[in-house]
Amino acid sequence: MYKYYRVLLAAVAIALVSFTSAIADDAAKTKAIVDHHLAAFGAGDMKEVMADYEETSVIHVPGAEFRGKEAIQALFAGLFAEFAKPGASFNLTNMVIEGNVGYIVWNAETADNVYELGTDTYVIVGGKIAVQTLATKVMPKK
Repeated sequence: MYKYYRVLLAAVAIALVSFTSAIADDAAKTKAIVDHHLAAFGAGDMKEVMADYEETSVIHVPGAEFRGKEAIQALFAGLFAEFAKPGASFNLTNMVIEGNVGYIVWNAETADNVYELGTDTYVIVGGKIAVQTLATKVMPKK
């Protein structure tokens, strides 16, 4: 009987190592996608930003959603226009990656607004952002 427990214990240990390794792999892939996304946004590169999404992707913001690449691109067109003005800054204050979920906290300033607090959550499926949430506390300068 003791022999069976040892075999069972060994099987559980192997399964846990495999599971932990898979989570670490997911986290590394998720971080790479979030890093790419932030770099593309910072560069104002619409093509690279949109490469992170699929046609089925959705971004949820308080009171609205942007579903599909066309709607998502329209959202980013507005953000790019605002952040392209002289003096814009973006400060990433925290990033947490857990498996296929990335979470960032940030603040920013543009010619028009002070973003006192911003948060994004990214759910990565198949190497793309499947679902994103975005919430901000914005104070207009004028």
